[in-house]
Amino acid sequence: MNLPRSPGRPSGDSQLQRERLLDAAAETFARIGIHAASLRGIAQQAGVTPALVNYYFGNKERLVDALVEERLQPLFAGLGARLQEAGDEPLELVRTFVLGLSATLARNPWLPPLWVREILCEGGALRDLLTTRFAPLVPQPLAQRFAAAQARGRLNPDLDPRLLVVSLVGLVMLPHAAGHIWRGIFPSPELGDEALARHILVLLERGLEVTP
Repeated sequence: MNLPRSPGRPSGDSQLQRERLLDAAAETFARIGIHAASLRGIAQQAGVTPALVNYYFGNKERLVDALVEERLQPLFAGLGARLQEAGDEPLELVRTFVLGLSATLARNPWLPPLWVREILCEGGALRDLLTTRFAPLVPQPLAQRFAAAQARGRLNPDLDPRLLVVSLVGLVMLPHAAGHIWRGIFPSPELGDEALARHILVLLERGLEVTP
């Protein structure tokens, strides 16, 4: 005998439904901000009922926690893992970072506007996570490796390894976050994500002054 489902309990492939809700949450948070977003609006974006959002996450705070754990954290952990596998030469580290982050942003177009809204802007809901969760994965280890390369004479001594990381993040993240603006100023099909990554690498190559 089949027992009736309890109210709000999902049917079908629950994992896919949950993933779709996380996708909708990421897009909604990036578009209007975490504080302005509602569970009802996220449910509408995902094409489900608010009861389903409540079933999986309970409230918006837990939904944000899930987004951090299952979307943001893996993205930065993946980039950190690629950097660990890269060689110790500064240019190789820079290439790995620029190409890796560029590919991540291209696959997740919600990330740049979310970064601006919730990390860069005052009062952003995710700002504290930059220092507690994300910095140990990429910025801090990368700065340490640049410092080690500098100590070996392989990096321009006039550069600050910490500020080099800040510059790298800005050079990659900002053009993606403002892409709809500058692509309107310079409309061209040639100025895609790959062209942008190549431009950044060429721009950086001489400043690093890597010894042959």
